[in-house]
Amino acid sequence: MTATDNAPERKPAARPRTTLRAFAVRYGLVALLVAMVAFFGFMEPAFLSVRNMVIVLQSVSIVAILALGVTATLVVGGFDLSIGAVAATALMTSSYVMVVFDAGTVPAVAACLALGALVGFCNGMLIVRFRVPDLLATLGMMFLLLGLQLIPTAGRSIATGMMLPDGSTANGSFTAAFLALGRYRVADLVPISVLVMLGLAVIITVFMTFTRYGRIMYAIGSNAQAARLAGAPVERYKIAAYMISGVFASIGGILLAARVGRGDVSSGNSLLLDAVAAALIGFAVFGAGKPNAIGTAIGALFVGLLLNGLTMMNAPYYAQDFVKGAVLVGALMFTFGLSVRRS
Repeated sequence: MTATDNAPERKPAARPRTTLRAFAVRYGLVALLVAMVAFFGFMEPAFLSVRNMVIVLQSVSIVAILALGVTATLVVGGFDLSIGAVAATALMTSSYVMVVFDAGTVPAVAACLALGALVGFCNGMLIVRFRVPDLLATLGMMFLLLGLQLIPTAGRSIATGMMLPDGSTANGSFTAAFLALGRYRVADLVPISVLVMLGLAVIITVFMTFTRYGRIMYAIGSNAQAARLAGAPVERYKIAAYMISGVFASIGGILLAARVGRGDVSSGNSLLLDAVAAALIGFAVFGAGKPNAIGTAIGALFVGLLLNGLTMMNAPYYAQDFVKGAVLVGALMFTFGLSVRRS
């Protein structure tokens, strides 16, 4: 027996290719985001201006707020398709309270928040008590709300002086305090909606990551049966997740109403798809592989920067959705595909 025979067997060195895949999984989407910003900045220098960045943040703030709510339902293994309808209904509700009932800011905001919590509670009850699949339950709620919001005004938008179905005239108006929620800029630069988005992102991140309740919600999403056997009240947590989603969506509707200054029946039509896209992109940010608030915020920024860059480059409006979809699908396939191959 030689000394060579007694030498410990050496493990082969890690292949650089494997390291590259790991880097791509963890930072691929962020790298794509940086490359996209650099490309648009090179093609259109005004893209990187402070004014344009503020416009982008303002445009994505409402989508990000809705996406953060969806993230809460994804954490518990669910999904909420009603967020866009909740936001649109909150927009119409706040408009109706102030313009038709001639009430103030506080009643309008309170009514919208109560609406969001109630819708979330109903979604949760349908799913955990009546065993309706989450997609079907929230899809049904979406259609219900889209129809319900049009009934009080007979399908018309809400504005001061409008004729109501009973023949009376709406003499109320949006208060200055309410409009400030969507139009006021702190230091004449940062819109309030951006600060609200950042605040909610911090709150949901701390709640999901550093609290016992957040960890239980992740446990439910990973294995609901195991969490139930461990003593977790699974049904209550699921209902709470949908209530969080409903309240966040109503906050987005409030900010949208304050921005447009009227109860526009067409506002909020595109919020659902963009919010869902942002929440799902969050899975790929930093290789998380699970719903997370930081990833969701970055996903919303990704979508907003992409649309803003295409608009500044005068891309045809009918091609923007195609480009957005192609980039998103490519980014997700690249990230998740490499993750699967690595495993």
